[in-house]
Amino acid sequence: MENKLIVIQGYLAAGKSTFARQLSKALHIPCFVKDTFKSALCESIDLASREESSRFSAVAFDGLLYIAERMLEAGQPLILEGNFTPPGVKKKDEAGALQALLRQYRCRLLTFRFTGDTQVLFQRFIARENSPERGKANTMMTAFSQEDFDGWCRNLDGFSLGGETIGIDTTDFAAIDFEQYLTAARQFLNG
Repeated sequence: MENKLIVIQGYLAAGKSTFARQLSKALHIPCFVKDTFKSALCESIDLASREESSRFSAVAFDGLLYIAERMLEAGQPLILEGNFTPPGVKKKDEAGALQALLRQYRCRLLTFRFTGDTQVLFQRFIARENSPERGKANTMMTAFSQEDFDGWCRNLDGFSLGGETIGIDTTDFAAIDFEQYLTAARQFLNG
């Protein structure tokens, strides 16, 4: 049996988590969202600073890798979602860790890469930051500008794991044809 992994990666506030959950439901395969996983890990912890939040982001990533390994060992396809980074952006080489997982379990990979106009995404990000549903574990906890946000998004541009990549510009959510991407994911899983 061939192992298959779908990675959903890209800019902040680009709709990755919503897309991941929709795809998971339509395909009937598990989806693990890094921010949701981090919130669950931090439910009983009061994070006091951005540095603590960043450390727990690394912990959440390690947890996602562990879960992915167990699923792939069992021959189960899965979806991983997050603003995963290329080498050199964080202490942990997230792209390298994911590539090692792909090699170890001889996975076929499909990546959905989310981008968009960072000025539009920044407005979504601000609205999300001020939403009580966001949870403190995933808020910035510090002041930031549109230029900061643009830089954070651009830091993600070099992310690549190889395999097939489908780019999705989410500047205008109404223009997204979910069925088209669902069809591509089904073909990937069945091909």
